[in-house]
Order: sequence, then C-alpha cells, then structure tokens
Amino acid sequence: MLKIGLTGGIGSGKSTVAKYFAKLKAPVIDADEIVHKLLEPKTSAYKKIISHFGKTFLTSRKLINKKKLRDVIFSNNKERLWLEKLLHPRTIAQMQGYAKKIHAPYCIMVIPLLFETKLPIKVDRRLVIDCPKKTQINRIRSRDHAGIKQIQNIIKTQASRGLRLHKADDIIRNTSTLKNLEKEVKKLHLYYLSLA
Repeated sequence: MLKIGLTGGIGSGKSTVAKYFAKLKAPVIDADEIVHKLLEPKTSAYKKIISHFGKTFLTSRKLINKKKLRDVIFSNNKERLWLEKLLHPRTIAQMQGYAKKIHAPYCIMVIPLLFETKLPIKVDRRLVIDCPKKTQINRIRSRDHAGIKQIQNIIKTQASRGLRLHKADDIIRNTSTLKNLEKEVKKLHLYYLSLA
C-alpha cells in the first residue's frame, strides 16, 4: 500500500484536504486525532503530563487544558521538546499499527510535523499543503482566536515554507476556493490510484 504523508504549516488546510480524501474513500490516519486520544484521562501520557506540569493544567472536568498546555510549550522550548519526546514515539507507533491493518491502494497519513520530527516514519510520497504565511495567520486567528505572538511562536517551531516545498513530492496550493481545493484532491486521488 502506498503511504502518503500529508503535511503543511498550521492553518494551511491539512484537515480540509484530509476530509476530501476521506470523501473519496481513501483511508486517513491523523496524528492529531491520535494525540487527542493519548491525552484522554487515565492514559499513561495523561498521567505523565499531569505529573510533569501539575494539576493546574486540568480543567474542572479533569481533562488536560490544551490551551494552557499550548501557551506553555510554544513559549518554552524545553517544555515543548519534553512533550514531543513523550508523545511523538507513541503517535508514530499507533499510526504504523493502523497502517498495517488497512487494505487499500493508498492511505493518507496526516503528519503536521513530518519534516520536523526525527522519528522513523516511513512514507512513500510527501504531500505538502501550502499557503502564504499571511493566509496562515489570518486563518488561525479566526479559527482559534489566538494572539499574533502565539501564532508566530508556533510558526517559528515549524519547518520553513521553503524547506517544505523543497522536500515535497506533491503540492496543493490552498489559496483559492474550497471547490478548487476539492478538484486538486480529486486529481491527486486519481494519480495515487495510478501509482498504486
């Protein structure tokens, strides 16, 4: 099975592209969804995070306060690296486990930090969702209501746009309408089927 690593900067439109692939019946394995499950109460990652950061990082419902966690890790490099070391190996292991169970011509593996992590994740092609930095910032501001400084801190921790484009096998430029975006996904879907 062909493994497509889908990546791009924050706010580039990775989730939307993944949804369009799923609509075409392509199996999608999303790193963010796995991380979401890893942070659920009673998991070993949850316990380690609370032990490390303290109970003030819990909401009233005993869930990890993701906004508070994000504020800390994107303003403190040491804490971000600690969290990545905890979550990345678990995430990659689960993604690879899911991929082994899939029987399809190809699958989409959504890995936001595909070029940033030094972990052994094997993909056959790297699909980059691209848009200008200004577009990213505007999208994140309206989606997450985050401040400009926090958004810039997040962008700083990610691979540069130039590096992503240089390392890409396939590129979708997400600067137009959703209709066009869906058309681009359909084209790539047919291409991946022909490769598989």
